[in-house]
Amino acid sequence: MALNSEPSFRALLWIVVVLGVVFVCLQFIRPELTNPPVTAELQAPSEVKQVLRNSCYNCHSNETRLPWFDKVVPAYWVVASDVKEARQHLNFSEIGKLPAAQQKAFLFEAVNMIQLGAMPLPSYLKVHPSAEVSPEQLAVLRNYLSAPAPTPDAAKLAETASIADAEYTKWAVTNQTALDVKPEFNGVTFQPDYKNWKAISSTDRVDNHTMRVILGNDVAVKAIAEGHINPWPDGSSFAKVAWQQAQPDDQGVVKTGAFVQVELMTKDATKYASTEGWGFGRWRGADLKPYGKDAEFDRECTSCHAPMKKNDYVYTMPFGGQQ
Repeated sequence: MALNSEPSFRALLWIVVVLGVVFVCLQFIRPELTNPPVTAELQAPSEVKQVLRNSCYNCHSNETRLPWFDKVVPAYWVVASDVKEARQHLNFSEIGKLPAAQQKAFLFEAVNMIQLGAMPLPSYLKVHPSAEVSPEQLAVLRNYLSAPAPTPDAAKLAETASIADAEYTKWAVTNQTALDVKPEFNGVTFQPDYKNWKAISSTDRVDNHTMRVILGNDVAVKAIAEGHINPWPDGSSFAKVAWQQAQPDDQGVVKTGAFVQVELMTKDATKYASTEGWGFGRWRGADLKPYGKDAEFDRECTSCHAPMKKNDYVYTMPFGGQQ
């Protein structure tokens, strides 16, 4: 036995040496990860930016600072890929070039991700625990987004209500010529009959003060009644209709303001396999202009809905008692 121990030790030693050499060589295979100049940082109060710097900037900005253990290959390969993808979706170093309302919209999405536990990524938090957003820090972000809307005067309220009523009349009266609405760039077509679908839920956006109603087609309503909503059956469609939020009138009645947009979400697990089984579309303004600039716009939709994977990518749960 003793005679065989020395060759075995030498073999083990050679394996360790070879692995060490390979490990060292791999350190020189490093995809480029630079910090471009900060051209247009997010416009927000300092306390808001401090929370984001602590928990988001390392991936979602041009100010990435890697701890030593993230610089070691193969961890570096994962980090470099994640940072590049994160910057493409949301970059706090460049978002300042957008209008203030649009900046808040992106931040609203980020806060939603934090509340759902999707961001920072759970895998990231395991090795970067200091990036976790505390309840107090989350409150700072929410309070910033929940700033009250300016109160319009009575004349402005009347004008807004009149615009909304005119739009409703134009779409609801059947003897008028229907709008020729173009499909989204990803091929999802507009469904004008959404106006006759059943209201299944509602929500609002505190950042831009819009009111939203979610409507479901017959397939979706039947699935709700039967409790078959995870996954939703093929053919289920939802319409999320958004209006500007108006202030209560002198009777305390809140009416919707001008129409903003309608978003459609249609389930077809085969046709839309590349976008988690759902076809997404958004049409904005009274002329229902498609939102997308090219067929890749729906990546914005899928990344937003990704935290709801366990709910078949659907955010808003329906009211109970649907029939």
